[in-house]
Amino acid sequence: MKIIIISGPTGSGKTTLSNQILKRFKNGIELSTDNYYKTGLISKLLSKIIDGYFDRRISFNYKLFKKDFNYILKEGKSVNQFTYNFKNKSIKKSYKKTINLEYIIVEGIFTKELLRNFHKHNCFFIELETNKESCMNRVTNRDINERGKCKQLAEKDFLKSWNLYYGKNCNSINFLNFLVSSKKNDIYIELKNKLNLNT
Repeated sequence: MKIIIISGPTGSGKTTLSNQILKRFKNGIELSTDNYYKTGLISKLLSKIIDGYFDRRISFNYKLFKKDFNYILKEGKSVNQFTYNFKNKSIKKSYKKTINLEYIIVEGIFTKELLRNFHKHNCFFIELETNKESCMNRVTNRDINERGKCKQLAEKDFLKSWNLYYGKNCNSINFLNFLVSSKKNDIYIELKNKLNLNT
């Protein structure tokens, strides 16, 4: 199984790139770390008292993610999908069978924390090059329209998230297939050549 890892701060276009890759290459599936947040009363309480809770590893349900990830690696298929609701802080599990998978896209702000799980696999790591102001505009609009935040809170949360992301220490440069994605390079050609994906 081939693995594509997409990392970048909030609003950098991880999901957009992931969807474009899935359209370009056959037999893939996306696992977004956004859909693996912890739920329940403790998580709701912590989100109110810990600044930037949803951008910290403590909020991520690693066990649930690992269970899904390992199942897809072993079986080459997926039978369900998780979707996190940021308004009521709950996860919806739905049945969605996908078979004959050749690659997994893992994308989200927590991929740097997960890197140690991918070194032994055939991976391609993508770090998105982005602009702080454009990210802030996208995230602010999204949080106002989709997550019920006021503009002031959305901007405050974005700045906290940005600082937390770039404060993380990871060894992504140790990956054999490592690319900083920008408008100057054709990421699809790179993926096809390095991972031999089918269009």
